[in-house]
Amino acid sequence: MTHKLTHNSGRSWRGEVVSDKPDKTVVVRVNRFVKHPKYGKFLKRSKRYQAHDEKNEYKVGDRVVIREVRPLSRHKHFVVVSKISS
Repeated sequence: MTHKLTHNSGRSWRGEVVSDKPDKTVVVRVNRFVKHPKYGKFLKRSKRYQAHDEKNEYKVGDRVVIREVRPLSRHKHFVVVSKISS
């Protein structure tokens, strides 16, 4: 049986761990490019998400995949699925 936190539903993103100070939590910065509606230039936009890391195994600088899950706390709605090899 699959654990609820690793269920395959929900959106997923790739990002970089920018903080691992909270216990069982990492902060992941996800970058995306958006096209300016008038000028057509692509702009870099980023957002930080708090993701659950049960074993505290991910460190600052790691590239990871996060997946949306049920709310785990006030700000945590994501879980780290895997590390991207670089």
